[in-house]
Amino acid sequence: MQFVLGFLKELGKSLFGMTFNEDVLSKIYSLTWRVILIVVIGFIAIKLVKLFKKFLRKTFKKLKVDDGIAGFLSSLICVGIYVIIGFIIAQCLGIDAASIVALLGSAGVTVGLAIQGSLSNMAGGVLILLLKPFKIGDYIIEDTRGNEGTVTEIGLIYTKLVTLDNRTVILPNGILANSSLINVTHTPFRLVDMKFDIAYSADAALAKSLINDVLKGDEAVLQEKPIEVAMESWESSSVKLCARFYVLNANFRTTKYRVLEAVKTAFDSNNIEIPFPQIVVHEAEQKRK
Repeated sequence: MQFVLGFLKELGKSLFGMTFNEDVLSKIYSLTWRVILIVVIGFIAIKLVKLFKKFLRKTFKKLKVDDGIAGFLSSLICVGIYVIIGFIIAQCLGIDAASIVALLGSAGVTVGLAIQGSLSNMAGGVLILLLKPFKIGDYIIEDTRGNEGTVTEIGLIYTKLVTLDNRTVILPNGILANSSLINVTHTPFRLVDMKFDIAYSADAALAKSLINDVLKGDEAVLQEKPIEVAMESWESSSVKLCARFYVLNANFRTTKYRVLEAVKTAFDSNNIEIPFPQIVVHEAEQKRK
C-alpha cells in the first residue's frame, strides 16, 4: 500500500504540480478500490440475474404456470434482486441505508401520483393473471364500451383483442378488472337463440315443425343437447317464434347463418308468410244530417 501511496504522490506532482498528504491519498486509494469492486459486483450480478431469470422461466414452464403469470413473477423477483444489489452497492460507497430508504419513499410517492392510471392498469393486470377470468384464445365481450373479440395477448398494462373484422383492440387492464364482461368461450358449448316472425294467418304448428326439421337435419346442431322451438309472443303485426339450440363455440356464427337461410327456404316452400309491420285504418261512415 505504501508503494501505491508513493506512486499516487509522485503522479499528483507530475500532473497537477501539487503534493497530496497521505490522508487524501489514502481516501483516493480506498475510493478507487470501492469503485472497482462495485463495477465487478454489478457486472457479476447482472449476469447472475439473467441466468436466474432463465432458470425461473424453465421452472415455471415445467410447473405449467401460465405464461403471463410466469413473466410477471420472474420480472418481479428480478427487480427485487436488483434492489438488494443496489443496497449492497450503496453500502460499499458508504451511503447510509436509512437515507436511501427515505429517498426511495419520497420518489415512490411522487412517481405513484404521476402514473396512478398506469398503476391501476398494472393492478388490474395482476388480478387478471391471478384470477384468470379469461385466457389467450377466449372470445370476450366487455360491457363498458361494447368491445369484443378474441384475446391474443394479456400484458401487465393492456390486453389485446382481435375483432371479427381483423382489427386489434387494446384495452387497459384497469377497465377489464373493474367492469363486468362476458367470456363467450369459457365453456365448449354455446346457446343459439333465434327469433322468427310469421303472419297471424300462417299455420304456427307447421312453422314450428319446419324449424324443428331444419334443426334436426343440421349436423352442427348438438342433438344430445335440448332443442326448443316455441311460440314466444304476440306482436303487433306478427306471431314471434323462438328456437334455442346448442352448438360448439367454433360453429356458432356459421350455424346461425345457415339455419336462418334454411328456415327462410322452408317457409317459402310451404307458404308461411313472413309479415312486415302494417297498420289497418278503419274509416267510420259519417251520418248524414
